[in-house]
Amino acid sequence: MKTSIVWFKTDLRLHDNETLIKAISQSDEIIPVYCFDESNFVTTEFGFKKTGSFRAQFLLESLIDLDRNLRAKGSGLLIIKGRPEVEIPKIVQQYKATKVFAKKEVSYEEKQTEAKVQEELFKLKCELKIFSTSTLYHAEDLPFSIKDIPDVFTNFRKKTEKDAIIRAAFDAPKEIKSPEIEPLQLPTLKELGLNFEPIDSRAVLQFKGGETKAIARLNHYFFETKCISEYKETRNGLVGANYSSKFSAWLALGCISPRFIYDELKKYETQFEANESTYWLVFELLWRDYFRFMMKKYNSKFFQQSGIQDKGIIVNKHNTHQLQEWIDGKTGVDFVDANMKELKLTGFMSNRGRQNVASYLCNDLKLDWRFGAAHFEQQLIDYDVCSNWGNWAYLAGVGNDPRGNRYFNINKQSTDYDKNKKYRDLWLKS
Repeated sequence: MKTSIVWFKTDLRLHDNETLIKAISQSDEIIPVYCFDESNFVTTEFGFKKTGSFRAQFLLESLIDLDRNLRAKGSGLLIIKGRPEVEIPKIVQQYKATKVFAKKEVSYEEKQTEAKVQEELFKLKCELKIFSTSTLYHAEDLPFSIKDIPDVFTNFRKKTEKDAIIRAAFDAPKEIKSPEIEPLQLPTLKELGLNFEPIDSRAVLQFKGGETKAIARLNHYFFETKCISEYKETRNGLVGANYSSKFSAWLALGCISPRFIYDELKKYETQFEANESTYWLVFELLWRDYFRFMMKKYNSKFFQQSGIQDKGIIVNKHNTHQLQEWIDGKTGVDFVDANMKELKLTGFMSNRGRQNVASYLCNDLKLDWRFGAAHFEQQLIDYDVCSNWGNWAYLAGVGNDPRGNRYFNINKQSTDYDKNKKYRDLWLKS
């Protein structure tokens, strides 16, 4: 009897999950496992939680949904807690598994954990098989090796669009053979060291985790409202659910994959229309790919103050008071404050808002950009390690921006994007 473990991480879905499909095809039975890695719930060197309560709640909802979907196919989800390099081998021994299937990691800490798990499994004569499941374009299909990927996005995009193909998404498995798996036993937020924080009623969306909700959101944004056909015109919006796709939270935890979105987008274009807006969603998914490939290329450099450019930047002496005012939305700059209050009370902020508050922290306060990135890591419901640190480095002038320091004139931005003060009034009148 060939038994394998499927180690779920940020790939909490059945559709387009190569890891799961390959495990099923190479095994007589599988045991789906999720490990609450204790290192994801510590306080970082910057003084912020690695996972805040909005994202933790979203994760718990996603795991409930994954377990439900697995059980509908004859399986279920086993929950373990601790360090993966300790806990995964215990499950391997318990079930006499010969292989562990998992998604491939690219960022520094995650890769270290992956290597430690592999080392422990090797001692048990158990193989770790990893698959790239997070990007639109597969790394193997790119027209350059990872070390030769251009450091300017436009160069990467043009060549990739011209010379690379997007693979078809995998279908969800029809059935999964597993031994009997005990009912789902999730830790509470309190056990994770967090308190429940409800999403403020003014939020753009009451985000709920899980693949089922992700697909429902896609169907709403594409087929029910056809909002995708105006995405390019509305994507800089600030108020309401439909100015942008809002797929990011589900993408971050892998409740939905970029290729699944792409396949559905192609169906939409065939049925209704293909225009600049439908293309623009692919363009944004390509940015997401790019930061992931850049993280693979530069690894730990993305977490250093000098970034991938090894560039000295002028940073003021750390000012805890100024940082806290920024966090609490009390800087006195109304556009920055409105955005930071939205983040604090909902775990979300528009892309336009993110660029402005980051520019303010880096260019006006001249604080170390990594404190901003670490606060976002704690606070964002859609935190993705590659996109978050890649974007912050970009705004700080030490990442992939060929123009260097990108300064936002916040008064002009607020006039351009919040002309009638609708957004600022929504968040500052409380």
